[in-house]
Amino acid sequence: MDLLASRSSRMKASEIRELLKLLDQPDIISFAGGIPDPSLFPSAAIADAYASVLAGAEAGAALQYQVSEGYLPLRRWLVGLMSDLGVPCDEGNILITSGSQQGLDYLGKLFLSPGDTALVTWPTYLGALQAFNAYEPRYDRLTPDGGNMTPSAYRAAAAANGGRPKFAYLVPDFANPTGETLNRKQREAVLDLAGELDIAVIEDAAYRALRYDGEAVPPILALDCARSGGIDKARTIYCGSFSKILSPGMRVGWICAPRAVIEKLVLMKQASDLHSPSINQMVMHRAAEAVFDGQVEKLIGAYGARRDALLAALEAHMPEGVTWSRPEGGMFVWVTLPEGIDATELLARSVKEARVAFVPGNAFYADGTGRNTLRLSFTLADHRAVSEGIPRLAALLK
Repeated sequence: MDLLASRSSRMKASEIRELLKLLDQPDIISFAGGIPDPSLFPSAAIADAYASVLAGAEAGAALQYQVSEGYLPLRRWLVGLMSDLGVPCDEGNILITSGSQQGLDYLGKLFLSPGDTALVTWPTYLGALQAFNAYEPRYDRLTPDGGNMTPSAYRAAAAANGGRPKFAYLVPDFANPTGETLNRKQREAVLDLAGELDIAVIEDAAYRALRYDGEAVPPILALDCARSGGIDKARTIYCGSFSKILSPGMRVGWICAPRAVIEKLVLMKQASDLHSPSINQMVMHRAAEAVFDGQVEKLIGAYGARRDALLAALEAHMPEGVTWSRPEGGMFVWVTLPEGIDATELLARSVKEARVAFVPGNAFYADGTGRNTLRLSFTLADHRAVSEGIPRLAALLK
């Protein structure tokens, strides 16, 4: 073990992945895993797509090597999706990745030298911290609603650590873990700060399509393109995923970014895994063409009702002093406990005494704070889980 690179010391097990093992215990009511409901997957459409690909003229190509950029018809379909979001682009601005998580890893590798600073929200997506940690960064706090340090203060703090600020990372729509969405003014403020610091913005849009109410806000990349005069002059990099809508197991995501950035990422893809699986890209293209919009509508109906049920149960059962977010979409509700209550200790009690699981909030803080917070996921929470699990959890707090 003494031969390992220094970066290996920053690689730690995901608390969420460890908690997912609890799903194998049938008596556990779990609000822990932020994963889609498999009963809602478009299995028939995906099965038909696999059969069509393997029985058709592209069967050989489906089982063959693919270009690193990704399957061209899928990239062209994504050009249409991004254009609908206000991001005019072409296939040269799209890279297919093995899930958006791979995209985050590549972006950490592309931008971060040891000691450089990544600006992240407090809290932020745990998987992003894991992806970036391998490249030995320092983290500083990004506050989209105001209260950020001055650019000179950010630079001075980064220089004191031997590096410089490189990017701001955030989940602007229905964030993991808080469920919060940035309004247009907040997104513009992030772009203002990034321009003053001359850094990139990484926009993680994994949950964007899952809006249950309220008005959609333009992606940061769309705002950036309008400001800068086009995607190839923008500083924002958009990470998208099919995992929350069609299938996480197929591991198909994408990056939409200036062509110069995509060209560098393609070189990383070539060195890493050559390309994402050809057959999965072809199947995803067919499935997306056939059912994407209908699948989004189905999920909005199902998950929106589950969100409403969870919020109603929290309102009915949680004691005074406990507060929570009220997300307009996504998969998560963020709960803040009274000061002095440690959610990690509460989890141990909850699993043992109430047989209810959740994710302690400190896992999502770059500095390990936030110990009186926790994340609840509602996508797998049916009526029984909510009606039984939330009262049990609340009873531990009274």
